[in-house]
Amino acid sequence: MPDAALFSVSDKTGAAELARALSERGCAIYATGGTRELLAAHGIDARDVEEITGFPPLFGGRVKTLHPKLFGAILFDRDNASDREQAREYAIHAISTVVVNLYPPPEIDVGGVALLRAAAKNYKHVTVLSHPSQYGELLAALPDRGLDEAARKRLAVRAFECTAEYDAAIARYLGSQGETGAELPGALTVAMPLAQQLRYGENPQLRAAFYLGAPRRVPEQLHGKALSYNNLLDLDATLRLLSRAPLGAEFGSQRERFARAAIVKHTVPCGVAQRSTVDKAVSEALEADPVSAYGGILATDRAIDTAAAKTLTPFFLEIVAAPEFAPGALDVLRKKKNLRIMRYEPSLPDELQRGLQLRSALGGVLAEEEDPTFARESWSVVSARRPLEQEWHDLALAWDVVRHVKSNGVVIVKDGVTRGICAGQTNRVSAVQIAGMRAGKLAQGAACASDGFFPFADGLEAAAAAGCSAIIAPGGSMRDSEVIAAADRLGVSLVFSSHRYFLH
Repeated sequence: MPDAALFSVSDKTGAAELARALSERGCAIYATGGTRELLAAHGIDARDVEEITGFPPLFGGRVKTLHPKLFGAILFDRDNASDREQAREYAIHAISTVVVNLYPPPEIDVGGVALLRAAAKNYKHVTVLSHPSQYGELLAALPDRGLDEAARKRLAVRAFECTAEYDAAIARYLGSQGETGAELPGALTVAMPLAQQLRYGENPQLRAAFYLGAPRRVPEQLHGKALSYNNLLDLDATLRLLSRAPLGAEFGSQRERFARAAIVKHTVPCGVAQRSTVDKAVSEALEADPVSAYGGILATDRAIDTAAAKTLTPFFLEIVAAPEFAPGALDVLRKKKNLRIMRYEPSLPDELQRGLQLRSALGGVLAEEEDPTFARESWSVVSARRPLEQEWHDLALAWDVVRHVKSNGVVIVKDGVTRGICAGQTNRVSAVQIAGMRAGKLAQGAACASDGFFPFADGLEAAAAAGCSAIIAPGGSMRDSEVIAAADRLGVSLVFSSHRYFLH
């Protein structure tokens, strides 16, 4: 059994129950200020760490545990004769259980981090518990003389992960303040706690897990099978389509009047619609490309009502996500046993487009800002013909969608619904032609968006040949003048944006 236990917790959940169980088995309990008061209130005889250190808390409590007698009690090697002799010489008594969790950032915890590291380093002799969720494991093992070394090592690993997460969170917080917030990190530390083990990765032979930074809020699952690796990727892509990042044209703000429904398959949009009601938006998003929608993910930015739920039930979907569900809608959707029903916070789509986006490459990590952190882009009409009002609305939606489409990406929109989407082509002419083929007759009088500039006039000519009457793309090609001349020759409107949206 452990000689003594040290408690110093910010999250006091379960601390009294654990301390009582240890005390009943003859373990001396030591605790810092607020934790000791909690234990005393539960009738537990907890001694102040001052009895070990001989010092009261100093400097407003910033120095309570930083003392060689306390750290010696945790760190000395019980199997080493010299260590045992020094412990006797300096009256250091072993502490074999350390229960510590840290102040939440931005408050900076020094002593707690040091205690966790010390206890984790000496895991052969010390059990370190860094989170209340771990208490049950020790409680279950107490009748059998506590945890074995393998369990203590696993808990030590988690303690080091905990301190790494904490240091990274403090660094991010301080780095976001003042002038330093304008810079990318000098060193990139990625420390995220495990949120969920996954059945497998992108393919069944791969192990996978989901790790989540503390500020993020995971959508709540209301029904259906557990989420998979691919589900999470597609859910992220779908929710990003619902963000309300500012666009360059005045008509971009018009979407506030509409409900938006978006469908994604393999992270690529396959149907997006803006309509006056969520039922209409769901219906038209599904009808935009029903073949591609099969097995996809659908999300809306308004509450799903019973009518919308009935509209989507004939389709096979992996996930339906919304900020809220009417009770009748849930009754309808839950009839599909495996359908994953997700409720997300309304602010989450915008939160997903902040901070840094990370990708692995060449054994390292690439990091970049998310697009919505940029300044508002500017659009300019460069053709003789200006877009009509409905064309502006459609250009705004097409441009909002195309930045979520793998490059080379092209999106065709007519009357507030995507009619043709093409992603991942190695040349822009093919992307326009495939999007036009998918749109068919609905490309007549439609708006077309290209994520990158037209290097030659042939891409714009393909859009006009499909029937599109208004086109938006970034400027910047050496042959912009040729592209503009082609637009005037064909009688279509051409809008240049100051931004491009390559997505790899």
